[in-house]
Amino acid sequence: MYNDHFLDKKIEERTALGLLRKLKLPDMNAVDFFSNDYLGIVKNHLIHQETSQYFAFGATGSRLLSGNYALMEQVEKIIAGFHETESALLFNSGYDANVGVLSSIPQKGDTILYDALSHASIREGVRLSFAKSFSFKHNDMQQLEDKLKTAKGNVFIVTESVFSMDGDVCPLQDLIHLSQKYGAHLIIDEAHATGIIGNKGEGLTQHLQVQNSVFARIHTFGKALGCQGAVVVGSNRLKKYLINFSRPLIYTTALPPILVQGIMKSYQLFPTMESARSLLRQHIQQFQQAKIPFQKLNSQTPIQGVVIPGYEQVITVAQHLQKNGMAVRPILYPTVPKGAERLRIVLHAFNTKEEIQKLLQLLNNMKAS
Repeated sequence: MYNDHFLDKKIEERTALGLLRKLKLPDMNAVDFFSNDYLGIVKNHLIHQETSQYFAFGATGSRLLSGNYALMEQVEKIIAGFHETESALLFNSGYDANVGVLSSIPQKGDTILYDALSHASIREGVRLSFAKSFSFKHNDMQQLEDKLKTAKGNVFIVTESVFSMDGDVCPLQDLIHLSQKYGAHLIIDEAHATGIIGNKGEGLTQHLQVQNSVFARIHTFGKALGCQGAVVVGSNRLKKYLINFSRPLIYTTALPPILVQGIMKSYQLFPTMESARSLLRQHIQQFQQAKIPFQKLNSQTPIQGVVIPGYEQVITVAQHLQKNGMAVRPILYPTVPKGAERLRIVLHAFNTKEEIQKLLQLLNNMKAS
């Protein structure tokens, strides 16, 4: 019926390695230690019920055709003000935003230098660019500087403020120093910092008050903010450029009003959630100070990595946790390097100390191989 047997080769190769991905429905009765709903905005229905009955589900077209509307421009102004910058431009997802920026701005003869642990969307944007690109070792400023010395054309340094698999933070002050020393343009993906870092969840760049030294920032809404979409913040000139040359913006239907209204509600809500951020900090300290028989990555963010090398080993531990009511997922190659398989344990404001203690006890019941 379908002439698609040629797809089997790659599927069978991945199956043989034990790495075939499958969609799974979450166990709604398990304790959530795996979602990116850090502040509990989704779990506690803090914005969805207010918006669903009032706004349309369809935008009817791309923003350059029929998909632009007053609410969207209003929300962009609100976001630009919150992030202390000239302008903001909404995208349909963080993936689209990263691809849209990196595939359109660097040109032939330019150079992109990106952290080796950068998200897949950053790598995809880099791949689609006509610029030359080179990775540097994770947070290794000496190797970055060595590459800056030989970089040609307009140079772009790309990294994340909080890394999605390790939960650690980039050395932003050092990155700014190097970008200014070599005349490079710094692009920061704030996906996992938005809503979490800073007194109002404004992200690492503003928390350190260095936003005027960053060329472009990408804030996404599908994690702590409990929505969908993303925004690129920067200069008015940057926004004008992206409207004209960013294909993921130009050639896709715009976000519908119901989602944009949700984004606006979230920007009204999450800056006020300091008590939730305080609880998160307490949970992080509880987890970091505990002893477990596995390598625990040093992280002061909700993302806590427990490295258990080997496919079978990490799967075994994950299944042990799942059978005991803990929603924890293993992270396998190729998402992380071979030998760096791990549990990506995500802490939330709605988790309790008792739930975290039970998780730690279950981990202690397992012996590191």
